[in-house]
Amino acid sequence: MKTISISSLNGMKISGEKFAAITAYDYTFSRLIENSSIEVSLVGDSLGNVIQGRDSTIPVTVDEMAYHTAAVKRGNNRSLLIADMPFMSYSTEVKALDNAAILMQAGAQMVKVEGGEWLADTVYLLSERGIPVCGHVGLTPQSVHKLGGYKVQGKEDEAAAQMIEEAQILEEAGADLIVIECVPSKLGGQLSAALSIPVIGIGAGPDTDGQVLVLHDMLGISQRLPRFTKNFLDGNNSIQEAITAYGDEVRDGTFPSKEHCFK
Repeated sequence: MKTISISSLNGMKISGEKFAAITAYDYTFSRLIENSSIEVSLVGDSLGNVIQGRDSTIPVTVDEMAYHTAAVKRGNNRSLLIADMPFMSYSTEVKALDNAAILMQAGAQMVKVEGGEWLADTVYLLSERGIPVCGHVGLTPQSVHKLGGYKVQGKEDEAAAQMIEEAQILEEAGADLIVIECVPSKLGGQLSAALSIPVIGIGAGPDTDGQVLVLHDMLGISQRLPRFTKNFLDGNNSIQEAITAYGDEVRDGTFPSKEHCFK
């Protein structure tokens, strides 16, 4: 697999090629992900749930994210490496710049932030200073208490339109990618069509440019499996085969199927 860059993903969007992303937290799994030709590795603050055993991502710190980013980087030479900026690490523009620098120096090639229009100035400043940014709209896990739980977002027309508008604002501010989580399939497709940058879906239907899953979910080893995930270890003989199958199914459009989508 060739080395994946932002330009690679832009080219795939233009040509209509799907791409796969998966979370990674350590060196060993990072090697397996690379050997499976997955295009994007995301060091997710979901490590709070699946690595640390916490009930949300909120307790995860910048130092913890930097530690895991460095470990993943050692096993990754090809896929685009994105690191989540954890809760309140980008609450001000100064914090965002300082903490993004820590993650980039740990090995990230892009940072991901959760939120909409209020992040536009921060995204602009990061991008202006050479730090690529991935936005995240829809269900934003760092706001789980404000949202009242892990609920599908954008079900009403007004909420869907606002989500698209805010994603467009992030793109105009300089965002290079957008993740959209837990929304009706129709909205996932609409958002992908409305943006010129690639859109990665998780529980957002089959019409986004790429898909991302939490590693432990797609291996079927999480305590609770979200509706939008699939156990790829079932029917495969190894973790390597499972990750490869996930990437193949994303690229050929087999995953996600209707059972993994929201109406």
